[in-house]
Amino acid sequence: MRTIQTTLVGFGFSGVTFHAPFLKASPRYAVRQVVSSKDDALKLFPEAKVVPTLDTALQDDATELVVITTPSALHFEMASASIRAGKHVLLEKPAVVTVEEGEELMRLAAQYNVHVAVYQNRRYDGDFLTVKQLIETQGIGEWKLLESRFDRFRPLVRDRWREQAGPGSGILFDLGSHLIDQALLLLGEPDAVTGDVLMQREGAETDDGFCVTFHYGEKRVILRSSPYVLGKTPRFELHGTKGSYVKYGMDPQEARLATGEIDGTEPPEYYGTLSLDGEEAKPLPTVDGSYQQFYADLAAGLDDGRIPVALTDALKTMRLIEAARLSSREGRRVERNEW
Repeated sequence: MRTIQTTLVGFGFSGVTFHAPFLKASPRYAVRQVVSSKDDALKLFPEAKVVPTLDTALQDDATELVVITTPSALHFEMASASIRAGKHVLLEKPAVVTVEEGEELMRLAAQYNVHVAVYQNRRYDGDFLTVKQLIETQGIGEWKLLESRFDRFRPLVRDRWREQAGPGSGILFDLGSHLIDQALLLLGEPDAVTGDVLMQREGAETDDGFCVTFHYGEKRVILRSSPYVLGKTPRFELHGTKGSYVKYGMDPQEARLATGEIDGTEPPEYYGTLSLDGEEAKPLPTVDGSYQQFYADLAAGLDDGRIPVALTDALKTMRLIEAARLSSREGRRVERNEW
């Protein structure tokens, strides 16, 4: 199989933690350039060339794929330039900051005959894959309520772009895009959305919490995040006609990646609990997660055109983010025909 010549744009937390390890580990990719102001990337990619700007990088004819890990507000401009240079693009989620930007990137990608993918790595979380399996097999009967949470204890505003006012900042874009994408993959678009998007911390410049409800007939999906949760809360709760599945703790991959380890296997002590009517509650082994599989799927998709997370998926997420914000501003349920 051919090697995909790759340029990595940005070598901050996202680029170092969520992209570089898999680009390094996979024989399908060769990182030939890193766009960065520092030479740190040479420690991991000694064969690569560090260049100061994307414009310089795009002059390299051999580059086939551009991986963009910069702040979200820069994505549209960088992706547009990369597409016009005839390169495939991988964008960090949530891809862009408006639906209009996403639609324009789709038009450009079709015009230049390239692919644009979005890095929704949480589709490859083990706990999410376990919930997906339970819904598909009706392991708790017919599902009625799904609650998905990303809670943290971060009561103080930090000096980072995601917490500053501006396009693409805020927790709904950051963590909310993961939860929304997961819900869409599991269940499709809801009938309606009710959103409560919050700025609770002193000195907050952008949203730092949310509670978003997706309506599927009589069924509900509740997506939540708060910076004021100290202690354990369920990551997932799935309830149905035959029982419930409750899972505590985060998928272990992010923490392991910070130490250079690529492993999505969860120890038994972190398994979720499956409770079925008339049976004793028991641990349910978590399906193995694999962020590495995203890059394997992307490589295959660049060969056969079946991109793992296409811009069409990102646009659905973006529309639901906008619907949740509209609901929060106006204090009402927003119906599907409004997004």
